Amino acid sequence: MEIERVDQIIEKHHGEAINLLQIMLDIQSENNWLSKQALARVSEKLSVPMTRIQHIATFYKAFSLVPKGRHKVHICMGTACHVRGATRILDTVEEATGIKPGETDLDLKFSLETVNCLGCCALGPVMEVDGKVHGKMSPVKASKALKTYE
Repeated sequence: MEIERVDQIIEKHHGEAINLLQIMLDIQSENNWLSKQALARVSEKLSVPMTRIQHIATFYKAFSLVPKGRHKVHICMGTACHVRGATRILDTVEEATGIKPGETDLDLKFSLETVNCLGCCALGPVMEVDGKVHGKMSPVKASKALKTYE
């Protein structure tokens, strides 16, 4: 992310340290991760110690300090999804993307995570891609769904 864009985001929030969390969320949202350079710029512009910014960045799961894929895939491993075949869906996604949970592929196309529950147990097994819920998944449906994301 360009430093100029970081500056624009900071200005959008009036350059006030009280908006630190929202500034970090905006940078994360646009860039899919928080680079060291972006955080250093935020620290400098808001006069907030880098240690405080790093504490926030590592505390919240919404932030990532490593590059993430353009598409975030979540596989529900909750009880309802598990008994309906979530592990087969996970195996299919791992095979299709070449990554394991917690990893991002080299093309920065997909990041894969497992979650304990997505809150839609009646649709299990469930796969969520970029916030879109794909319910009643089968390995074939999961493979087809992934192909629709460039």
